Amino acid sequence: MPELLLELFSEEIPARMQARAAEDLRRAVTDRLVDAGLVYEGAKAFVTPRRLTLSVHGVPVRQPDLREEKKGPRVGAAENAIAGFVKAAGLRSISEARVQPDQKGDFYIAVIERPGRPALDVIAEILPEVIKSFPWPKSMRWGASSRQPGALNWVRPLHSIIATFGPETEEPDIVPFALDGIAAGNQTRGHRFLAPQPFTVRRFADYQHKLDHAKVVLDRGRRKSIILTEAKQLAFAQGLELIEDEGLLDEVAGLVEWPVVLMGSFDAQFLRIPDEVIRATIRNNQKCFVLRDGPHAKLVNKFLLVSNLEAEDGGKAIIAGNERVIRARLTDAKFFYETDLKTKLEDRLAKFHHIIFHEKLGSQAERIERIERLASELAPLVGADVAKARRAARLCKADLLTEVVGEFPELQGLMGKYYAQAQGEDEAVAHAIEDHYRPKGPDDVVPSEPVSIAVALADKLDTLACFWSIDERPTGSKDPYALRRAALGVIRLIVDNKIRLRLSAFGRQVFDYLHQLGGGIGDPFYAVEYRQKAVTDLLSFFADRLKVQLRDQGARHDLVDAVFALEGQDDLLLIVRRVEALGKFLDTEDGKNLLAGYKRATSIIRIEEKKDAREYTGAPDPKRYSLPEEKALAAAIDTAKTEATRAVEKEDFEAAMRAMAKLRPSVDAFFDKVTVNVGDKGLRENRLRLLNEIRAATRAVADFSKIEG
Repeated sequence: MPELLLELFSEEIPARMQARAAEDLRRAVTDRLVDAGLVYEGAKAFVTPRRLTLSVHGVPVRQPDLREEKKGPRVGAAENAIAGFVKAAGLRSISEARVQPDQKGDFYIAVIERPGRPALDVIAEILPEVIKSFPWPKSMRWGASSRQPGALNWVRPLHSIIATFGPETEEPDIVPFALDGIAAGNQTRGHRFLAPQPFTVRRFADYQHKLDHAKVVLDRGRRKSIILTEAKQLAFAQGLELIEDEGLLDEVAGLVEWPVVLMGSFDAQFLRIPDEVIRATIRNNQKCFVLRDGPHAKLVNKFLLVSNLEAEDGGKAIIAGNERVIRARLTDAKFFYETDLKTKLEDRLAKFHHIIFHEKLGSQAERIERIERLASELAPLVGADVAKARRAARLCKADLLTEVVGEFPELQGLMGKYYAQAQGEDEAVAHAIEDHYRPKGPDDVVPSEPVSIAVALADKLDTLACFWSIDERPTGSKDPYALRRAALGVIRLIVDNKIRLRLSAFGRQVFDYLHQLGGGIGDPFYAVEYRQKAVTDLLSFFADRLKVQLRDQGARHDLVDAVFALEGQDDLLLIVRRVEALGKFLDTEDGKNLLAGYKRATSIIRIEEKKDAREYTGAPDPKRYSLPEEKALAAAIDTAKTEATRAVEKEDFEAAMRAMAKLRPSVDAFFDKVTVNVGDKGLRENRLRLLNEIRAATRAVADFSKIEG
């Protein structure tokens, strides 16, 4: 089958843009091929620092012929309407159309037949469109034509284009197009230094084979594998272990076309500064990997760099150059660290009075005061020492003003722990300073020490309540203050540590603190109604986040809705337990049948209430029960409601579900033997009220109306 090969050869593409660019190219070209009727068999995109490549195989040699019927105006319509139809349909005159009768009269029908075009011609139109409209995050113009209208924008200066198309058994054609003076061809270049001479290619297999010989590893995944394998082997040869870093590996694979891993070293005196500072310095500034001593898991004074060259001297000059830069960077880092140690964390706090947290929410100092007060309130609930929680909350943001965190923001919290330990703070306080940002994501560790839990919860609850109070909430995919992550963090802290916490109470506390501290959020917030609505909305947000969390764990989102719909449900741990018990119950035959009975009962009530324009609430009259099945259902409802309520009060949700299960036989018997819509209006009303009692009884455990199925 015919194959399309496209290569866009340029100056270096930034590593952060490469993966997205390859996918954008694949999607843009293949979407247009399909739109043009050229349905292909497969496509794969590749990217290196200097080239963006696409191979599409199984493309038809020409478009299929098109035949369609286009309906026109009614026979006898106005001349201008007929003339417009003739022009739009590509007819020479209306006589070329046929007349087709239908129920509304006779209408003109044009039969339009378009023979398919050669795929080469279609591709020659598609590729320039894709290249000119390519969605680079940033692009540039260059050369003499850069100021001319319609000049090509590309991420970096574009040097050449390969575009070939043809069957396997024949010499492929060059796709005939040019952009900004660059004509498509079949010629490219290899590695910038190791194989700079141009060479011609035919098909993708030939192209990839010749690139290998020209010192270019086209496949990004293969480059990553080479780097990782060579790095581990070099480390193993020295009795060391590579500290793996997937993000750095991704970035480095986007910086080289022919990866060569080399080992360098730095002065052992730098090992006196924290490992994370050394790693951040070497990683961020030189894109190098660090190593550790396997038996002791301690960082060693060696690093691995990834060169894009096979140097004649074995890489000695490259290693020496990197060592010089790393020595200078580590000298700076050591100076920053030692300078930070000279100032205690608490002595930095005064500066926070002059740093704005948010223009509507006051200063960082006010935020720290709220976190401190919240942490002291939360401490007894999570089994933490109040004084330690308060101390950790007071110091948790202080490292934001240190030199090291200023240089490496990703070390915030961690450096606070080191500085707290250096100034003799309690270990629980030091670890809480590090942990209070956690969990930062779904794969991050959840703090388990009580002081850490208290401060982490205080920090996240304050963030959420603050932004809810000024109506700054996530919308669509936008979440500039990472509020979804904060809510999921609260959920994981509570559920993983089995903490009992009333979220609404602490939300209100933050709102009260904002009021007391001024907060700058305006008068409307001080109204009780406004604050209560903010609390309600925040709880709804937690419900949505909890649904995401439980869905990821295999639970049903509708069960979360069914539990959250009950009044006063803001204890996340109890909600999770209820959801688990409800899920297990609905997996049983009793649960499925009771849900079916509930749905049937509520459907009848809803229909009759709509028809009668009234509600059938309130207790039924026992004196009007005329059939044993009515009496049995009423007794079963009373028993189930009483037992379920008691079980819920004891937080034994499985027992509550078992109590609900006792309703099943009585509900089944009622629907089997009792007619609800009878002629006697009083009897009918009483039976509708009895059905409504099923709805009321089940609310002891969940709102069954929210359950799907």
